[in-house]
Parts: sequence; structure tokens; C-alpha cells
Amino acid sequence: MENRIDKNSYTIFFAIAMVLIVGSLLAFAASSLKPTINENKRLEKQQNILYAMGVNNNDEGSAVFVSTEEAPELFSKYIKKQFVIQDGKATENDQAYLIDVKKEQASAKAGNVRKLPLFIGEKDGQTFYIAPIRGKGLWDAIWAYVALDKNMVVQGAYFDHQGETPGLGANIKQRFFMDDFIGEHLLDASGNFKGIDVAKGNADPKNENKTDNEVDAIAGATITGNGVTAMIKSDLKLYKSYFDNLKNN
Repeated sequence: MENRIDKNSYTIFFAIAMVLIVGSLLAFAASSLKPTINENKRLEKQQNILYAMGVNNNDEGSAVFVSTEEAPELFSKYIKKQFVIQDGKATENDQAYLIDVKKEQASAKAGNVRKLPLFIGEKDGQTFYIAPIRGKGLWDAIWAYVALDKNMVVQGAYFDHQGETPGLGANIKQRFFMDDFIGEHLLDASGNFKGIDVAKGNADPKNENKTDNEVDAIAGATITGNGVTAMIKSDLKLYKSYFDNLKNN
């Protein structure tokens, strides 16, 4: 009986020791890799912002970012200002691209005033206003960077997702879907915010009417499309007061 207890105690102590050792190693690895992970996230955000305003390496039909080596230099070249909009006030802040939209959404739900990052880019004589948005797809998070002109007409967009179904909802990051948004109006003829519906019954499948506030849905991806519609309407609407002031000043 005593031998059995001794053996059980040894097994327990050994397991505890292994857990502590492995846990320490994982914590050390995570700590060591954190700077690299943060740098990769920073570069990816820069690539997303640049893509939305048309600074990319797209080929005939594929969405292609500028390289991570090029991104910092091109970001400095094309992004002229960064703002943080909070409680109706826009403040210039060159770290705006580091704002975590997910955390800001959670903070707003807790009753705090949300910080809205906005990036002002210039390319070929045109000014772009790029806003990051985030929502929920079928399985997990979806997000986008949307470039607008001063009238809240879409000039470009980049969509991405955490885990939508390949060949269906995951196609929101394909050119045929993203390019449909170019030229779409977020406002109606009276200047009211309408957003853009990803519409299954869209009567304009070729997307020739850019003032109908609709783009064609992806077949078999209704819930993901509804998520895109919802995040455009909820997040981009928050920027309307900024654009109202822009036109009035």
C-alpha cells in the first residue's frame, strides 16, 4: 500500500513539474515572439490601408498587397495624416493605425466613447479617407478597410475574415467581390446615411447602378454577406459627422 502511494505521489509531482516547465517555456516563447508578432500586425495594417486606396500589386484578377519590405516606405509616402475621432472631435495622431478596432467596439459597449481611426491618403491628385471597420460573419470576425472620397463614395476596399467557409463566405476577400464596392454611394440623394446592402435579390447583378446602395451577394454566403452589410452600416455611419464637417468647412 505504501509503495503504491509513493508511486502515485511521484506521478503527481512529475506531472506538476512538467506542467510548470512547459508553461514556463511557452511563456518565454510567447514573450520572445511578441515583438515579431506586433511588427507583423503593424505591417499588415499598413498593407490593408494602402490596398484600400489602390496602392497594391494586383494582377488581372488577384488581390496582391505591396510587400512587407515596401509597406513602411509607401505608407509614409501616401498616408499624409492620421486622425483619431472621439466624441465628434478629430485629433491628428500618427499612431492611429495601431488602434485596436475590436477593443474599441468592446469599450463602446461598456459605455465608453469609442476612438475611431481615420487615415488621409493622397494618390494621383486624389484624396482618400480610409476607415477600418469590423463585424461578425457566419463563423467568426470579419473586417475591412474602406477608402472613401469626401462625399462618402467608396473608392476602394479590402475585406478579410477569421474563419469563413472556403469558396463561400471566404470569398469576401476576392477581387470580384471587393471591386464591386468601388463607386458605391453610402448616402442617398438627400444626404442621409444608407450604407450598402449585400443583396441576394439585387436587381443590378452587373453593379452598374452605383446609387442604389447595393452590391450583389455571394452565392451560398448569405450570413457572411449580412455581416458585411451590418458592419458597413454600423461602423461607417459613425464617420458621417466628420464628412459633414468636411463639406461644410
